Amino acid sequence: MVLSEHVNADKLLSNLTGKGDEHAIRALIASHTLRDPYSSKYNSQEPIPKFRIPEEGCEEKQAYQLIKDDLDLDGKPNLNLASFVNTYISDRAEKLAVENLTKNLADADEYPALMTVHARCVSILGHLWNNTDHEKAIGTATTGSSEAIHLGGLAMKKRWQEKRRAAGKSTEKPNILMAANAQVALEKFARYFDVEDRIIPVREASKHCLDLSKIKENLDENTIGIFVIMGSTYTGHYEDVQGVAKILDEYEKETGHSIDIHVDGASGAMVAPFLYPDLEWDFRVPRVKSINTSGHKFGLTTAGLGWILWRDAKYLPKELIFELHYLGGKEESYTLNFSRPGFPVLHQYYNFLHLGFDGYKQLHASSMANARLLSVFLEATGHYTCVSEIHLPANGSKPKDVKHVATADPLQYMAGLPVVAFRFSDSFRKAHPEVPQAAVSTLLRVKGYIIPNYELPPSEQKTEILRVVVRQSMSIDLLDRLMEDISAITNVLLEAVEDVKKLRAEGDHDPQLIHKYVLTLVTGKPVEEREEDWEGHSTFRAAC
Repeated sequence: MVLSEHVNADKLLSNLTGKGDEHAIRALIASHTLRDPYSSKYNSQEPIPKFRIPEEGCEEKQAYQLIKDDLDLDGKPNLNLASFVNTYISDRAEKLAVENLTKNLADADEYPALMTVHARCVSILGHLWNNTDHEKAIGTATTGSSEAIHLGGLAMKKRWQEKRRAAGKSTEKPNILMAANAQVALEKFARYFDVEDRIIPVREASKHCLDLSKIKENLDENTIGIFVIMGSTYTGHYEDVQGVAKILDEYEKETGHSIDIHVDGASGAMVAPFLYPDLEWDFRVPRVKSINTSGHKFGLTTAGLGWILWRDAKYLPKELIFELHYLGGKEESYTLNFSRPGFPVLHQYYNFLHLGFDGYKQLHASSMANARLLSVFLEATGHYTCVSEIHLPANGSKPKDVKHVATADPLQYMAGLPVVAFRFSDSFRKAHPEVPQAAVSTLLRVKGYIIPNYELPPSEQKTEILRVVVRQSMSIDLLDRLMEDISAITNVLLEAVEDVKKLRAEGDHDPQLIHKYVLTLVTGKPVEEREEDWEGHSTFRAAC
């Protein structure tokens, strides 16, 4: 959540105008302004309250319309290709959510049926993540993966402290390992709960993820655990959970120190079970003591739902569990938040029932096919190279034809998230070093897309990548349009560079050329000017 400062509206208006009587200024403006067409009490004479609660309210329909109009300035969720968060909800799921909008997930005594649904979801996830027969997973819904990660980290810290106290050793200076590509929630845990974060640099050879060769040198008796990421937010790669576990097994044999794994499966824990069932990253790996995921990402619920599961109750320290009696019955709580809405849990259960295993598999396979198509297209242009690898055959052979890419089982390709991370190709950068890659992101934004351009983690920050998250809401038509727009914008940039070179070569400031160059950048497309528009340079007639 972004921190916000109080704004004194009267002082701000006074400072902007240089006058003290802001009411007189508003009256002056009102004398030249039509009244609000919605016939609201708020109009040019009485502006909408923004920083102070009004003395008197307004009618419901007016409050609704005013806020609705404000929100028209938001972007289009379907064109936000930067976010992993699902924004689609079916009519039936929305109806279910609205009917249960006021139910509090923290109040088990009042809403026992809701808590039963919650328990079912935990059980479903436990089975999905291959909880063993001799263990019984325990877990809870959270407010996104951030809270879930903090709980997983706290449990590791408390288990470590308990072992240290039993051995008569100090519990000071705990540390935890994670790769430099870790999402900020992992670093927040370390900072908020006084744990040293040992950040392992990434490199191209480690696929910009956790570098297994650097793990042992960062371990010691104060290491409480290691975060392993199933689905890097940078490139979509899965980190090698089994490889990490093997290193920790060896370290325990050498030193006697047992170190646990928490899997950050914010995205991948709801993709891998359906598309890569034989990939062992979950509770099949004994070192994995806890897993988190985001229901609102590839679990396909709306925003605000995360999950944390421990492989067995013995891995959830009693120190984290609180017993409550003041809501009417006996309840146990081990979340950081207390009161929170229950409808996201109902949405999750609805998805489990409606889609089933095959439905999730079909939707995620479709997203993966679209991501592979986009990857193949980008590389075929010669302008781009993909840093993500989901379009590469798993057997190491050359990429297949487009039909195979679009229809093949995901198992035939490298595992990962339906994410396309790409950059200018080496040949393009060599031929056009003056073209800024960030401009591609900017010009796509003009067309309504949100596609970020950002640096890779420290040690590789000289490399910038663009990233597209392919969610279930991306249709083949939208994908086709996106490919056309990326190609067109790249050509626009090349033309703009040629215009600049021409300007420099001519050594003058030809307004026609400058006008064309600026419009090219602003509109994201080449602009053809008519000679009569520039007769004597006395008129300015830009395209509408």
